[in-house]
Amino acid sequence: MVSQPPKIDSTWVTVLRLIRWDKPAGRLILMLPALWAVFLAAEGTPPVLLVGVIILGTLATSAGGCVVNDLWDRNIDPKVQRTRNRPLASRALSIKTGLVVAAIAFVCAFSLARYLNPLSFWLSVLAVPVIVLYPLAKRVFPVPQLVLSLAWGFAVLISWSAVTARLELTTWLLWAATVLWTLGFDTIYAIPDRDFDQQLQVRSSALFFGKQAPLAVGLFFAGTVLMLGLLGWQMQLSLGFWLTLAIAAGLWGRQYFQLSRYNPPDQLYSRLFRQNVTIGFVLLVGMIVGCLL
Repeated sequence: MVSQPPKIDSTWVTVLRLIRWDKPAGRLILMLPALWAVFLAAEGTPPVLLVGVIILGTLATSAGGCVVNDLWDRNIDPKVQRTRNRPLASRALSIKTGLVVAAIAFVCAFSLARYLNPLSFWLSVLAVPVIVLYPLAKRVFPVPQLVLSLAWGFAVLISWSAVTARLELTTWLLWAATVLWTLGFDTIYAIPDRDFDQQLQVRSSALFFGKQAPLAVGLFFAGTVLMLGLLGWQMQLSLGFWLTLAIAAGLWGRQYFQLSRYNPPDQLYSRLFRQNVTIGFVLLVGMIVGCLL
């Protein structure tokens, strides 16, 4: 029997893998806080065009951030099981191609940001250094997931101010909830890589918290519930929001107990990460219903 040569993806397919469009969970989980913000700030009925700009903006920003991360880590990723087949790590794409793709993504994001008001536009500009420097934080900062969480938080600030042209107490409550939520789900994401990160001297919250990582995740999620609860109370959201917040709290509590089991399988972590996308959409529905009814 003649063996078939390995399938080689076309350049376009490889570029789509570079910007992670083959893994929608990571794109959606950034989009969700932006959608939370735009619907809450508009009390459930934001302009359709603005929602479209927010969605496209998060996709473009996420694409640029992924490429920048892979450019920083192109010599580290080949040594990690989960990342060794990424296009820059496997040398399927050149550094030059990566730089071009990143530039196009950020130019698209900049063009979309020009549609927004001045406050939202300058918040978009301020977010870029945080996004670009996150990979460096993994080398020098003990909890780099905090830097990533602050980058995620800009999605809230930009989207909320795009509706109201100001930042309010409720904006900061949603921002705090987003930062804590991101710390929780990204710590889960980092746990399977702890052995590799330790060998490569890469920092992560999973390494920082060590055996207490499940407890840290549980506390981050508890803080998320508290911030969202204060937000719901401040905005006087209706029962629909509180029901979905209760569902989210129950699922996050279940995640904590699953993480606390002795020697959980590696597949658990990616499953729990993806489950947070579902939780985010449940909360989005609750926020919309809570505003309208």
